[in-house]
Amino acid sequence: EYKKTQALEYYEDITDTPGEYLENRRFYNALIVASHDCDIIALLQDSSDKRCVFPPNFSSIFTKPIVGIITKIDLKEKDIEFARNCLQLAGAEQIFEISSVEGIGLEKFKKYIATI
Repeated sequence: EYKKTQALEYYEDITDTPGEYLENRRFYNALIVASHDCDIIALLQDSSDKRCVFPPNFSSIFTKPIVGIITKIDLKEKDIEFARNCLQLAGAEQIFEISSVEGIGLEKFKKYIATI
């Protein structure tokens, strides 16, 4: 069951931020502050979403390495190249393609995380 993030949520190795924080620039400071405890920043772009959720050069507000994750690559209505372009414009240094339903790309991403 999907649970929408309503506020900053802290887990052992992950800080999850609400998508609404991207839609309103006044929340950028909260994202910047939360990023200080992180080793990397992962920007997630749904491969079936026809809008770029990150503004161009969004990564410049952070002082950590930025990776992009294209999600839902198993969907029929995906557009991986559009999602990749959005993440590249946002400043993602490396991009991973993942399907959590089918497990595609998870091992590659886990190996990358292990190097951090």
